[in-house]
Amino acid sequence: MKKLLFLTAGFLIAFSLQVSAQEKNLTADDAAYQNPAIFPAYMQQLQWLGATDNFVYAKNKEILKENAKTSKVSKLFDLSEFNNDLKKANIEPLKNLAKFTFVSPGQAIFSLKGIYYNYDYLGHQITKFNQIPDTAQNEEMGPAHKMIAFTMQNNLYLANQGKITQITDDKNPGFVNGQIVSRNEFGIDKGIFWSPMGNKIAFYHKDESHVAEYPLVEINHRIAEVHFIRYPMAGEASEHVTLGVYDIKTGKTIFLDTDSGHFGGLNHYLTSVTWGPEGKYIYTAILNRDQNHFWMNQYDASTGRFVKTLFEEENPKYVEPLFPLYFNPENHNEFIWNSRRDGWNHLYLYNTDGKLIKQLTRGEWEVTKFLGYYPKGEVYFISTKESPIQQNIYSVSLKNTEIRRLSPVHGTHHALVSKDGHYIIDHYSNTDVSGVYDLVNNKGKILRTLVGDKDPLKGFDLGKMSIFTLKSKIDGAPLYCRMIKPTHFDSTKKYPVIVYVYGGPHDQLITDSWLGGAGLFLNYLAEDGYVVFTLDNHGSENRGRDFEQVIFRHLGTEEMKDQLVGVDYLKTLPYVDTTRMGVDGWSFGGFMTMSLFLRHPGYFKVAVAGGPVIDWKYYEVMYGERYMDTPQQNPEGYKQASLLNYVQNLHGHLLMIHGTMDPIVMWQNGLLFLKKAIDENKLVDYFVYPGQPHNVLGKDRIQLMRKIRTYFDDYLK
Repeated sequence: MKKLLFLTAGFLIAFSLQVSAQEKNLTADDAAYQNPAIFPAYMQQLQWLGATDNFVYAKNKEILKENAKTSKVSKLFDLSEFNNDLKKANIEPLKNLAKFTFVSPGQAIFSLKGIYYNYDYLGHQITKFNQIPDTAQNEEMGPAHKMIAFTMQNNLYLANQGKITQITDDKNPGFVNGQIVSRNEFGIDKGIFWSPMGNKIAFYHKDESHVAEYPLVEINHRIAEVHFIRYPMAGEASEHVTLGVYDIKTGKTIFLDTDSGHFGGLNHYLTSVTWGPEGKYIYTAILNRDQNHFWMNQYDASTGRFVKTLFEEENPKYVEPLFPLYFNPENHNEFIWNSRRDGWNHLYLYNTDGKLIKQLTRGEWEVTKFLGYYPKGEVYFISTKESPIQQNIYSVSLKNTEIRRLSPVHGTHHALVSKDGHYIIDHYSNTDVSGVYDLVNNKGKILRTLVGDKDPLKGFDLGKMSIFTLKSKIDGAPLYCRMIKPTHFDSTKKYPVIVYVYGGPHDQLITDSWLGGAGLFLNYLAEDGYVVFTLDNHGSENRGRDFEQVIFRHLGTEEMKDQLVGVDYLKTLPYVDTTRMGVDGWSFGGFMTMSLFLRHPGYFKVAVAGGPVIDWKYYEVMYGERYMDTPQQNPEGYKQASLLNYVQNLHGHLLMIHGTMDPIVMWQNGLLFLKKAIDENKLVDYFVYPGQPHNVLGKDRIQLMRKIRTYFDDYLK
């Protein structure tokens, strides 16, 4: 449900009579991320140049090349030179550099308005090589960087040297091709999969004709128009997904035989789609609708025929195949699979017969990203091995499973690895720095700093942020907490508190990163004189399977036990005014906010809930049924979690916020709560953002920041 996360944030500016002239306060524009001047440093268009030891990046409207070994920097071209070359090709000049993909030394590709160009920047030649329509979406370029697969409306197309071929021809809009399926769950982030040789295209084919059409009302017309989306609610009819394979040479499409056999019947999910290295086979995980059993299957890409099941995984609660197979480029019969089968996400080495060769990583920590295979039989990955709130870079030997840490500085790291694995561009932040780019070798030694920390908040008077742990009453597990105190904090004073909460799976709010994982919004609140507190409860990310699965079938209940540990801790602090406590959250956090406010009345005086799920039977199948089963299977769990059953407990001030075009948490949720509040003669404050989706975006977000802060000021101060 990471897609549901309301992107808020935290750093602190004091406002008092003693603030010096040079100190600045955050504004609503800052809190809404509308002021790039206070963003951390970022290396634009950073990428390795083919298989060389050179990397390129954009700076001051120039494209620069830097050698990892010698540190020599040279200019490839600048905006003026690029525009001159555009002019020679009869293309309008640009105000900024295009976004380039450097396919080899001397060659880059870019696109403008759906036209794709090859740029020979040494010979100063720009040539068009492909074009797609203005209405094209979901573009996926083939491995040779020439052909492009894309979708228009519900069908799949191929562009080859500007010639458009229609691959599918479904006239019924209930059949959709080449797009994301299963509402972005199960690690699915695209619907088009090119074969390694670029001669075939696998794609999702989704039959959602039996899924209920849900109305979203568009008001920007003289007569409001209804926009329908397919929204499968928990326990209702869901989509049926298959995998098609289009052969570019023959122009024919076959479908994998995923519906036959005992693989969850027709009501299943397909994820982890992976082409074998030679393009002969396709591998996919078939997950049953109950989401407690999956089969990793192999299919013939030419006939669609089922070949074999490599392995299965089951769990009494749920399994969640999120990653593809990572094939060994030096041994095409081996691949790495991510699994939580021992309670933590780790790497397992398999062969294509389905035999487990060895478990590569183990321990009470999570592998969070696979980075690739590199010479000398090593695999690079990112994990929480040092701490649940850190993400460091590591290598593991395929031979003896020895693990080495490659990121020497604590924090949250991202890696860009050279083709041969000799060099890593390590981009990280931590509680001490906003962002650093280090060049690191394969021994974990920092060779040099490419971009040092540049405090984007210099001149702002920040309050003190701290990270600490409390103990859960569920199982004694440590619960990570973050507190931001007001600027010029005075321990002899009493301060109101705002608890910011998310609390759902696939998210972690407290991290060893810039500002402790908080962004700009939370300290926009803190500068106003609030203590701002956040706790990651059971169910949150990077703490292992069992820590997460505590919430199964009873969303909200166990999470609140942890959140109340935090609240009880706050009540022990002499500088906290226990009569002025507020709670705020969005999406799952909105659900948690209202759960805390209504199911534990008396703890909070004020609550602000954005885009909240009110009753999980109005939420979608894939996410909702994973954590709650269906309403038919778990009626008591749905009843216990439904906030409609606690309206009578409403005391104090509650502000609910929703976007009218929200396609994720239906507006119906909030309207049903309003109706129940009216029936119960309870007063609720309600605010909508016309035309906005699940997250309030653009300039409207500035007003949202002001709205939330003003509401707390009106009723909590």
